Amino acid sequence: MRGENCSSLTEFQLMGITNNPEIKMTIFIIFLVVYLIILVANLGMIILIRMDSQLQTPMYFFLSHLSLADLCYSTAIGPKMLVDIFARHRSIPFFGCALQLFTLCIFTDSECLLLAVMAFDRYMAISNPLLYTVNMSHRVCSMLVAGVYLVGMVDALTHTILTFRLCFCGSNVINSFFCDIPPLLLISCSDTQINVLVIFTVFGFIELSTISGVLVSYCYIILSVLKIRSTEGRFKAFSTCSSHLTVVAIFQGTILFMYFRPSSAYAPDEDKFASLFYTLIIPMLNPLTYSLRNKDVKEALEKLKNKILI
Repeated sequence: MRGENCSSLTEFQLMGITNNPEIKMTIFIIFLVVYLIILVANLGMIILIRMDSQLQTPMYFFLSHLSLADLCYSTAIGPKMLVDIFARHRSIPFFGCALQLFTLCIFTDSECLLLAVMAFDRYMAISNPLLYTVNMSHRVCSMLVAGVYLVGMVDALTHTILTFRLCFCGSNVINSFFCDIPPLLLISCSDTQINVLVIFTVFGFIELSTISGVLVSYCYIILSVLKIRSTEGRFKAFSTCSSHLTVVAIFQGTILFMYFRPSSAYAPDEDKFASLFYTLIIPMLNPLTYSLRNKDVKEALEKLKNKILI
């Protein structure tokens, strides 16, 4: 186990999504379409927010970074997964695996924290609209986003170092389509108790903080909305929050299912579907949820379409 076995490993083998040749083409086409939608929808959202003056608000500033996070962690996984569907050798270099895990952790952590920041932003907008632009100035928003990425980077670095300091002296086959912590812990021949403890404490603290932040913000939002006298005003306030709540429920629910279970409960074959959901399906749904249910985004798209046609 020791030294030489730990240091001699230069690559891992990924089992991929499926080995069934009859459904490979179908799966490839489905997830190629999904990934193309991710690229177009998230890049489109970022560009639209940068170009349209009416979208130069804190809410859309945070939304552009949410789209960036979705784009980055799905791109770290999607192209490699698509190539591996037809590849004979689904190998990934040791350092490539570490980089993939690092990228995934940074941007999934960032998304968790951004969802809490966006809930706080909605509270500030609804509770005190007159002081909203003062309280949520560009400097404040930039500092919040910088803090989000800093926490994500520190947490990602912690998990990556702890995971790749382990010995993999037996099989190097990862029963997944990307390098994730649970399947890597399963093939390690080292004691992984520290890794599991860090997942439950550090990442658990991030999850608890973000979910608590969202819940507290929405409790105050509800109280503020109830003070609005007009029915139209209440409807508008709730409608601006509905898209965000949908995204929070789907993303946080999947993350909790994936990482907050005892290691004995991990079932790699079943967990592949949950992994697909949060690494590719959610990044596709997020921009669609915000664009299809958001009047400002629809108007900005209409204006852009008219400019192009003219």
